[in-house]
Amino acid sequence: MNVLYQSIVILFWVEQGLALFPDCTNGPMKNNAICDTSASPSDRARALVAAYTLEEKINATGSAAPGVPRLGIPPYEWWSEGLHGIAGPFTNFSDEDDYSYSMSFPQPITMGAAFDNQLITDVATVISTEARAFNNANRTGLDFWTPNINPFKDPRWGWGQETPGEDPFHLSSYVHALITSLQGSASDPYKRVVATCKHYAGYDVESWNGNYRYQFNAQISQQDLVEYYPPPFQSCVRDSNVGAFVCSYSAVNGVPTCADPYPLQTILREHWGWTNEEQWVTSDCDAVQNVYLPHQWASSREEAAADALIAGTDINCGTYMPNHLPGAFSQDLVNETVLDQALVRQYSSLVRLRYFDPPENQPYRQLDFSDVATNASQKLAYRAAVEGIVLLKNDDLLPLSLDSSSSLGLFGDWANATMQLLGNYYGVATYMHSPGSQGDPTTNSWLSVWPAAAASDFIIYIGGIDNSVESEGMDRVSLAWTGAQLDVIGQLASLGKPTIIVQMGGGQIDSSPIINNPNISALLWAGYPGQDGGVAIMDIIAGKAAPAGRLPLTQYQASYINEVSMTDMSLRPGPKNPGRTYKWYNGTAIFEYGFGMHYPNFTADVTSPLQQSYDISSLMSACNKSNITYPDRCPFASSPIQVEVTNTGNTTSDYVTLAYISGSFGPEPYPNKALVAYQRLFSISGGSSSTANLNLTLGSLARVDESGNMVLYPGDYTILIDNHPLASVDFTLTGEQAVLDKWPQPPVNRMGKGVSGFEGYFVGGYGSEQSPMRAA
Repeated sequence: MNVLYQSIVILFWVEQGLALFPDCTNGPMKNNAICDTSASPSDRARALVAAYTLEEKINATGSAAPGVPRLGIPPYEWWSEGLHGIAGPFTNFSDEDDYSYSMSFPQPITMGAAFDNQLITDVATVISTEARAFNNANRTGLDFWTPNINPFKDPRWGWGQETPGEDPFHLSSYVHALITSLQGSASDPYKRVVATCKHYAGYDVESWNGNYRYQFNAQISQQDLVEYYPPPFQSCVRDSNVGAFVCSYSAVNGVPTCADPYPLQTILREHWGWTNEEQWVTSDCDAVQNVYLPHQWASSREEAAADALIAGTDINCGTYMPNHLPGAFSQDLVNETVLDQALVRQYSSLVRLRYFDPPENQPYRQLDFSDVATNASQKLAYRAAVEGIVLLKNDDLLPLSLDSSSSLGLFGDWANATMQLLGNYYGVATYMHSPGSQGDPTTNSWLSVWPAAAASDFIIYIGGIDNSVESEGMDRVSLAWTGAQLDVIGQLASLGKPTIIVQMGGGQIDSSPIINNPNISALLWAGYPGQDGGVAIMDIIAGKAAPAGRLPLTQYQASYINEVSMTDMSLRPGPKNPGRTYKWYNGTAIFEYGFGMHYPNFTADVTSPLQQSYDISSLMSACNKSNITYPDRCPFASSPIQVEVTNTGNTTSDYVTLAYISGSFGPEPYPNKALVAYQRLFSISGGSSSTANLNLTLGSLARVDESGNMVLYPGDYTILIDNHPLASVDFTLTGEQAVLDKWPQPPVNRMGKGVSGFEGYFVGGYGSEQSPMRAA
């Protein structure tokens, strides 16, 4: 059954008002254990799967599952989106009145700039609540393919706007805060919704220079692979008990991830302990097909479907498994036990969502449209936008001193933005408040700009990039503002009026022409700020709110695109790579990761006492006595590190306390520094202080060796507070090094089967060469 037909079936049920929940009271399965609420989720799921024929089981492997009418099992669409509000192709909004809209928060790249875990928890609570309300009305599913938690290491990556930024610790903290409220506590008897971490792993190329995500083979060293790419996914699994994963389009070191048991079984399920039967893996859409062509890992379509299922991909977004597993079974490429395991994982998950239970005594089944877009939720959307805006330049102009006679001129292609505010994967927003009303000043309309500019006391230009140049499937080719934008910005700034620039878009662009222009007094970055983004921007400019966001990305020079190929996955500097992210970049950034100005000035002091040295064996002994399963999670002896932050100005403002580790320890080269903790402090008034409690673990101090093991090394360490830094403290670790996490090694000499006639056919463009790494 193909996706189109399955979708038609599901939409028919919705339009007819038919319940998309099984009837365990009067339906054909009422006496099956699937309807026994006292049984375990796995036992209930096995009972249902045992009632299916082989054909019905195979049909259930697609993301748009047709259901089993003879058993009263309705169709189910596994694919919904909840990135910054409910969305996706199978979330159904009405044309008017009830269920015609929902909340649309800022994109994760903007919310990531807030460095506020509680904000993310609050946003996730609203998203999961609205998801349940829409699900009760048969308008969306219960499984949300959110979040996108790949680190945003290359500024050209078009899909990076969906991520919180480039740092793996930051992403790990963000995703833990998100999943906790999307799904609810692990101890809850049922889940709010199922979250899905994507795209596992080593994925950040869409369509650069002939390198398409469907065929890209990322060559990654074992050290980089463990140190940078998996930590957010480890947080999803080990620390947050996420319900599902999406394996990616790309191959890693020669093997397509959706057909690779090393990441899906050895790492995900065995090493990280993701063994609960209610946890499942879905392919990205048509990634199972890609196992055949263009990856050529499997020599036939049937092998591709079988290889993915056996490796641990339980659901196929698309139709490849439903279409080609019958042939795989006839050729004895896979057995029914493997198929049953995949289905038990799926249906156990639905049991935990109480999908098969009567609605009585289920608080989430009582939610309706009155729980959507509440006043509190709308205030939260505004707060999220304000917290994520970053002040990059301010020559004492902001906040503006305005009175009733002040005239503001708003210009730029974002000045009247509506849908642009939302980024991608958005639903129907409650409303969209743009900054103003002036349209895009392209050359055809520049003549109309000058009278408006002449009549303005202050000039505000709002522009940058948007989904027309950065999006899923489309990487960027430039890190520069366009010539037309810089031309009109320069002309506006030359009028002698106080001029403010607001940079929009997820990926950073080189703003040095704006910084270096003495006629431009202020620069802000707002990303994709969501439904209330326009109000948030104007309130910060007018001083009704104070900026305290921090850049979650490095802003590189425009020439960075000539310094490193996008296909070069290595992090450390090399002959053709100046290094990636703030940890390893050896050039001069326009703005470094974590940069952000405030209206007042702040000072910081580390007030908690630290020893001059710590013995590694003593730290490990204390860790062993604490009975913590994973040593990297054991608290550092002097944690939490207390930092007193003082506002020395007159304006009340939040302050994000960032803590980095730097020093000479572990394998060379040493990183510039690494983020290990952060805390946003709120509403610190002029002359007042607030204390940040920064929790450090043994993992905060560790490095990864060439084999991927996490090791605590002797050496000299420095804790840096903020980027400047505002404060620092030194200490030493002594004694023998200790392994905190021994990483499973990959199989060797794994080779794809190939497809005759396609040798050397799928290749990237000039400059796409990669250094081959040993199999991972």
